[in-house]
Amino acid sequence: PLKVGRKSEAGTRKERRDWTRSGQVRMNALCAKMNGLTTTVGSNRSAYLKGDRSVSAPRLVAANTPAAMGAGRARGRTPLKVVAARVAGVEIPNAKKVEVSLTYIFGIGPTTAKKIMTKTGVENKRTKDLSEDDLSKLRKEVEDGGYLIEGDLRRFTAMNIKRLIEIQCYRGKRHQMSLPVRGQKTKTNARTRKGKKKTVAGKKK
Repeated sequence: PLKVGRKSEAGTRKERRDWTRSGQVRMNALCAKMNGLTTTVGSNRSAYLKGDRSVSAPRLVAANTPAAMGAGRARGRTPLKVVAARVAGVEIPNAKKVEVSLTYIFGIGPTTAKKIMTKTGVENKRTKDLSEDDLSKLRKEVEDGGYLIEGDLRRFTAMNIKRLIEIQCYRGKRHQMSLPVRGQKTKTNARTRKGKKKTVAGKKK
């Protein structure tokens, strides 16, 4: 077998060490981005990756701090920022008007959204332009205003369907057979309930 000299063996170990170090830094940067953090420019990253011990390791800071914003500008990148406000556990879009954004919550339609806006007295502007007080008012009204939304509404609907199936009424049987419940025709159409068309072998035309 080939004998490997000390020098080449040491070189291989150094390469492995450098590769591991650079991999760790890359992984830290990736995890930081995912967690809403960003790396600062205070340290010489390329020198650190090459194994230079005289420079400090890249530091992780929150993306919305002045240090991170300065770092982003220095590198010519935009720092990570929040892209959606959270109301009743749902992220509503930032770029749309509040009335439209509220309809992204399951159980709130245009009429209910207008009612919420009237009750809270919040101006109908883009979600990103709302103050923290306005968002707090909206959250309080949606969560404590007696609206049936999200998980509660889904459970309520599922329980109603389950009850109809258990008592074996006409509507329950239609639900059970995955057919339209409200008297629609089924010779044609009704694909939403019946699913994709299945070809039946030997059927006469």
